[in-house]
Amino acid sequence: MLLCEVALPVPIAHAFTYSVPEGLALRAVAGARAVCPFRGRRLVGVILGVRDGEPPRGAKPLASVLEETPAVPADSLAFLRDLAAYYFAPIGEVMRLALPPIERETSRELAEPGLFDRARGVGVRNVQWVSATPVVEEAGSLRGQQAAILAHVRAVGAEPLAKVEGRWGNARPAVKKLAALGLVAIEERAALEEAFFSEPAVRDAPHDATAAQSAAIEAIAGALREGRAATFLVHGVTGSGKTEVYLRTIAAARERGVGSIVLVPEIALTPQLVARFRARFGDEVGVLHSGLTPRERLTMWRRLREGEVDVAVGARSALFAPVHKLGLVIVDEEHDPSFKQEEGVRYHARDMAIWRAHRAGGVCVLGSATPSLESEHLTRTGRAIKLRLPDRARSRPMPRVDLIDLRRTGVGPTGDRRISMPLFRAIEDALKAREQVILFLNRRGFAPGVRCQACGHLATCDSCAVALTFHKRAGAVVRCHFCDFEAPLGARCSKCQSDALELEGVGTEKLEETLSAAFPEARVARLDRDVASGRKVEAILERVRKREVDILVGTQMVTKGHDLPNVTLVGVINADAALSIPDFRASERAFQLLVQVAGRAGRGDVPGRVLVQTWDPEHPAVALAARHDVDAFLERELGDRRELGFPPLSRAALVRVDAVDEAEARDACMQLAEVARRCDASRAGDVVVQGPAPAPIARVRNRFRFRVMLRASARPALRGVLAAVDEARATLPRGVRSSIDVDPVQLL
Repeated sequence: MLLCEVALPVPIAHAFTYSVPEGLALRAVAGARAVCPFRGRRLVGVILGVRDGEPPRGAKPLASVLEETPAVPADSLAFLRDLAAYYFAPIGEVMRLALPPIERETSRELAEPGLFDRARGVGVRNVQWVSATPVVEEAGSLRGQQAAILAHVRAVGAEPLAKVEGRWGNARPAVKKLAALGLVAIEERAALEEAFFSEPAVRDAPHDATAAQSAAIEAIAGALREGRAATFLVHGVTGSGKTEVYLRTIAAARERGVGSIVLVPEIALTPQLVARFRARFGDEVGVLHSGLTPRERLTMWRRLREGEVDVAVGARSALFAPVHKLGLVIVDEEHDPSFKQEEGVRYHARDMAIWRAHRAGGVCVLGSATPSLESEHLTRTGRAIKLRLPDRARSRPMPRVDLIDLRRTGVGPTGDRRISMPLFRAIEDALKAREQVILFLNRRGFAPGVRCQACGHLATCDSCAVALTFHKRAGAVVRCHFCDFEAPLGARCSKCQSDALELEGVGTEKLEETLSAAFPEARVARLDRDVASGRKVEAILERVRKREVDILVGTQMVTKGHDLPNVTLVGVINADAALSIPDFRASERAFQLLVQVAGRAGRGDVPGRVLVQTWDPEHPAVALAARHDVDAFLERELGDRRELGFPPLSRAALVRVDAVDEAEARDACMQLAEVARRCDASRAGDVVVQGPAPAPIARVRNRFRFRVMLRASARPALRGVLAAVDEARATLPRGVRSSIDVDPVQLL
């Protein structure tokens, strides 16, 4: 009997075996989506493989197979299985990452082929494709455009006629002549309606490349031409033109007939980057990220899978785009921690981008002004090639950075210590010159805390071990940023009933209000999670580009790769905030934030200036960021990590446990820690097991949290211990949740 293994979207590590009815034998192939009965429901899973054999007891037959062409191509299927194994993630949850949003439970529309598209109102049209035939032309019978088109189609395989015309202009007559000679075939294929972009692209031409850009482009393009798997780290200062390098290398990939994926850390960066890409490549650009509607994501996914579009741009999830003949993967701002998925399948998009490109025999390009220590370590160990862009592309100087020592600097006219006199005067000067200002404060809300001056009690969340943040404009409420609890700010202390409540600290909302009062003629806007998400972020940034905003106040959302040419002054309100986080990466993140936000200044014709307010100007992360000295910081930080045995000089994993009962969570975590220690002792004893210990935020959503940190100098030793821990997780009490986080980024 024919059997198949199916990955179902359930949090269970293994696949499930189903029998294949005779009528589905030809359609049930690896990578196809199948409707499967499962515990009284019908779920859509992905077939991992098919084999002959005796069905296990209770095996049920597949209900249907949803397509003739596998939804997940063979190369993607192998990549996803590797990812699941590496991160100890349920295979069904991993497979979901590669598919467009569909319901877990099926209905009639999924049981009948073709209804899936029609039920969502996705229009279908016909597209002409060109493919080479086995016929061989007579020697010397073809010249010029005909010969070039035939050679191209033979090299890259079938391709939409519109794409051929995009390369050779008026190519249709030449294609028709080749078809008449029997050298190519033209066929109609169904495709989805192209209704994603509301406005036509404004085309541009490649800019003149600097010498450093040209060298980087040639190195990457050379690897593409040779079909050689390689990883490159493009280390370019802010404004050095990394995007132009990306555009040129994508063009080189397209010349070879291979597709590209471009990952950005935030959805907010996607529209800006997509506009640049459409200006160069027209509408042959696919966009994939969580901010799209299900219909938009489905449309883009199908166009990429069918080969109509060969460039996919998006946030973390675009890593799984079904790009036809993938040959190039680019990770912009590769240092950004948002590339790590913190829930569900805890994969790191940067690391998996390298692996996916390697599996495809292609090229991975990592880009950053502040490379992560992980990527820097790859270059130092010969697993990646560093390409430098040491200067800004338009010969603009790097902004001058001045440190303001808050221990010795007086308060400005606002009376708020967070706006020192030098910063206040600099804002005044910028506004007089009709220039724009960015102020960075990585703390949203009006005030980070509410404290009783009578008894000292700090208002905290009842469900989480964190202070409540006061939000004024939301209706004078206190809010928990972990569980989203919200309540009106009471008039009295909940502990002693005193009315001596006082707001502590300052958030972006309070800073916005203070600046509006201090500079009444200035137009002040705010960019943080409270006022903008998804497409609203781009709307605020567009106002800044149109000079409808004079001062932009924001959290780390303003530090990303935004190109705002009229911003000449950047102020960092509290450079030390990131240094106080209980994490061995705190210094690295603080340095990256400071360098990145400083890079927003002086990208236009007027030189930029950056003022960094700090209580510790001698701290290496602060002092070296002020000098833009990335190399010195990397050298120092790698030395510290080597001495302490922390990544990237070691391999690490975090085992997390949480439960409603604190003792139960602690005991379960102790159980897993003991499993790890016993397993390590039976091996070489190379794994350091630290814990169990309460998480830095010990309670979230009324669940107590504990963790165990595992570190080893070599990956095999760590993986052996993790496999034992993963198996032991099944023995934990029913109310206990656990997870394994391989290569953790957030230790909270």
